[in-house]
Amino acid sequence: MRIVIRTFFRLLRIILTPIMLLMEKLTTPKVAISRSPEQQAIVDTATDKLALYQFQACPFCIKVRKEIARLGLNIEIRDTQHDPAHRQALQAGGGKVTVPCLQITDDQGQVTWMYESNDIIAWLNKQFG
Repeated sequence: MRIVIRTFFRLLRIILTPIMLLMEKLTTPKVAISRSPEQQAIVDTATDKLALYQFQACPFCIKVRKEIARLGLNIEIRDTQHDPAHRQALQAGGGKVTVPCLQITDDQGQVTWMYESNDIIAWLNKQFG
């Protein structure tokens, strides 16, 4: 029985993953919020200290990536599903392999790991919105 359930969910994932990625592509904002070049340079400098740990087909990660695109942020995306080094870094730094996770490094080098898509989106909007 366990193998039937496991096979069912694998097939479901195989079917839904391309649909989710296509929907992300179609619904992601093409134009980000507008900033002056000076403001965008400041934002780009601030986002150099951020990294998003994610899975490509995770619906919560898609939600965060769409918000990043809407805000026009250049945040490094780290795929923990296909890159063992990023997965290990997330496990070692954040303490668990749960995505999405935003790694925030402040000016003093202190690293904060923020989980939960709604918390990440709220923080990004507060900082850059």
